[in-house]
Amino acid sequence: MPPASCPPLRLLFWESTVRCNLACAHCRRIETADEASREDLTTAEFRRVLDSCASLGRPIIVFSGGEPLMRDDWEVLAAHAKALHLPTALATNGTLVDADLAGRIVRAEFRRVSVSLDGADAATHDAFRGVEGAFEGALNGIAALRAAGMAVQVNATIANHNVDQIDELYALTRSIGAEALHLFLLVPVGCGMEIGESHQLPPDRYEQVLEWVLDRQANGQIELKATCAPHYYRVAAQRAAASGVSPGRAGPHGRGCLCGVSVAFVSHKGEVFPCGYLPVHCGSVRERPLAEIWRDSQVFARLRDYEALLGKCGRCEYKASCGGCRARAYALTGNFMAAEPACTYNPESGA
Repeated sequence: MPPASCPPLRLLFWESTVRCNLACAHCRRIETADEASREDLTTAEFRRVLDSCASLGRPIIVFSGGEPLMRDDWEVLAAHAKALHLPTALATNGTLVDADLAGRIVRAEFRRVSVSLDGADAATHDAFRGVEGAFEGALNGIAALRAAGMAVQVNATIANHNVDQIDELYALTRSIGAEALHLFLLVPVGCGMEIGESHQLPPDRYEQVLEWVLDRQANGQIELKATCAPHYYRVAAQRAAASGVSPGRAGPHGRGCLCGVSVAFVSHKGEVFPCGYLPVHCGSVRERPLAEIWRDSQVFARLRDYEALLGKCGRCEYKASCGGCRARAYALTGNFMAAEPACTYNPESGA
């Protein structure tokens, strides 16, 4: 169990390597990935991270990257997590997955595999991913995983290049037998900095996407989630209030933005951040156990203090259920406790 002075860790995202077989538009490391990968955590180092995770509750360990399947020890590390009773998930671009590899992934007992589809057609996805044939490769990988019996989740980064395709993405996700579609609303920091300002969704369009998600969730056909979109919970609460339900209800995990609250990110070289989009250094697992960083970091402590939010987020009646995206606030102002810039809501007027 986690120490009494801190919340349990629910999700640990591990950037297992910066190596990748694609050349995505939003990646800063295309030219330096091979050199940078020399700093990837070793098998023994990440074993120790997993050992420390086991003292923080029962977090899901998400193997991401880069392309995590380019490591040669992912099966060994998945087995170590299993021995510690830690559930695992795999985030991949899918293009390396064939029938043999899909079988190995199933035997490694990942709870779910997410595959990125950043467009509903080859032209859109391949342009974003930087490699012709990436869309076909991802679909083939998903088919292999489904044939092997693996639960699949589609991840889609939503920006101006594909926001008009969300209906088609939803239909495609259903047609290929995936269990879930998670829409990642683009965050203009970290990898998102490499995408031009013209790709950023304006706040009113962002709000329309959240309304769209709520409309489709009512059908219950697949799991549908807006990620990096904490004011989804405010929009949902407003709808509930209009239906006679008390507003301001907390989300299922406390609030919308979970970075530093129940989520942490470990970079390929062991740096600890509140999430993959908030580049505020909290320590290194090469210097201290993850559990100590999770417990003692002043950055994490500040993120967990809803009363420390600034600007309209600090005045908002939905701050305990939303919290605003701390990474977007950081990208605009340099202060991760500032107001969420992609939110249209005005606490003073209630609209």
